[in-house]
Amino acid sequence: MKDDYLRIRMSKRRMDKLRLYATMKDTTMTHVVEDLIDSLKIPEIAAQGTVPLAVPTSSEIDSTDVP
Repeated sequence: MKDDYLRIRMSKRRMDKLRLYATMKDTTMTHVVEDLIDSLKIPEIAAQGTVPLAVPTSSEIDSTDVP
């Protein structure tokens, strides 16, 4: 079960491209975006002796800060 969501703005051209790609791959746009996120490479920061970057949770992000 999904317990979080993402809402983004994008151009109509990009939205159409995402929709077309998902249709061509016979999948959902959500699955395409999830696969892209899963493919992102995150370097091993702790192995270099530095402090890992903290990623804020959605509850820590104030929506009024978004332009």
